[in-house]
Amino acid sequence: MTQKEALSILKTGANVFLTGEPGSGKTHTINEYVAYLRAKGTEPAITASTGIAATHIGGMTIHSWSGIGIKTHLDEYELDRISSTKYIVKRVMSARILIIDEISMLPPNALSMIDAVCREIKQNSAPFGGLQVVLVGDFFQLPPIVKGDREKGEQTIFVDNSEPRFAYDSEAWKRSKLVVCYLTEQHRQDDSKYLALLSAVRKNTFSSEHLSHIKTRIITGDRAPTGIPKLFAHNIDVNRVNDEILSKLPGKAEVFAMSSSGHEVLVGALKRGCLSPEKLYLKTGTAVMFTKNNPKEGYVNGSLGVVEKISDCPIVKLRNGRRVEVRALTWAVEEGGKILARITQVPLRLAWAITVHKSQGMSLDEAVMDLRDVFEYGQGYVALSRVRRLSGLYLLGWNERAFQVHPAVLAEDMEFRLASEEANTVFGKIGASQLKAMHTNFIHAQTHKL
Repeated sequence: MTQKEALSILKTGANVFLTGEPGSGKTHTINEYVAYLRAKGTEPAITASTGIAATHIGGMTIHSWSGIGIKTHLDEYELDRISSTKYIVKRVMSARILIIDEISMLPPNALSMIDAVCREIKQNSAPFGGLQVVLVGDFFQLPPIVKGDREKGEQTIFVDNSEPRFAYDSEAWKRSKLVVCYLTEQHRQDDSKYLALLSAVRKNTFSSEHLSHIKTRIITGDRAPTGIPKLFAHNIDVNRVNDEILSKLPGKAEVFAMSSSGHEVLVGALKRGCLSPEKLYLKTGTAVMFTKNNPKEGYVNGSLGVVEKISDCPIVKLRNGRRVEVRALTWAVEEGGKILARITQVPLRLAWAITVHKSQGMSLDEAVMDLRDVFEYGQGYVALSRVRRLSGLYLLGWNERAFQVHPAVLAEDMEFRLASEEANTVFGKIGASQLKAMHTNFIHAQTHKL
């Protein structure tokens, strides 16, 4: 399905699961839909399952929006308490469309709790209290976090297949009768050989032939290219590499401190989701990565460069040779056109190393990857799919998990593809004038609700 076809289905007001391979344009499609709704006088509730994803789309976490926080279940008392909290009631009652990004990282019980909160507050037994719900994500990417070995402080592979893990296992998902829009265009990778390799990982058909291509990209640590990000499975490796390299650069580091205002809880969520640190230490020669989109200035989230000079703000030379005076930008949580919280920081982070988890959603020209300590299904796939072509991949090593995706998702993905093809056929038979009338009627219904 193309982005245009998916957008047309979204405009009808149908509940939608928007999915597709990395680089297929899921976020772009949602941004187009949000812009359309706002132009028509309707403000959607924009949320995501993680703080990082929320900052990418200018929303808040679904846990904050719904009031469920870190709860793993709701009893009658908790449901009554949430549905009696004024600001949550106001938020849910004013919502007409609910968007949840990175749905792959939301456990099924959390989706059920959100559904229960919406139905209780709106006093409407329909799924999510009658909201149009748009779930966005790719289940082949990082799944919901499962706490593992507490001594190591890491997450581990989920092994108990008797317990439902994914949002599509939720009764709320099933009751919502979601139209599946599976995007099939590719806007990131431009290397047919590499695309075939990624597709093989995704379809569990990764073979010795694909591995032979991977082996051509093996390097040793001392031969790793400089000035491009290194992706690691664990934070401890990221911090070690960044701190070591920064300390070796001459001179004293300049410090850029983050400022904030607004609701304390929302500010905290923004800080956790922002890829730029609260205190950014930079020196001339620092390899940096941009953490926010600013096409007007010539950079996007994931753009790479080197700090050439620091005065009032860093002067960064991009990989294409362009120099950018990097001014501080703002990340904000908005609701109904009102800013509830904001943080302001120079949109940079050290680019020598980053975790695979924090790389999700980025597009990179090149990256050095160490996949020897991959511990989660989809983690290797997420890392590999960040780069645009095989020639931009430099591998320090891998383990047996690096090319594996969750087995439960394989069968489900086939169902999603078939459902998307069926939806495309059904909506394709609707005449242009009738489809336009459906779009108009949906917007009219939203703008005339009390």
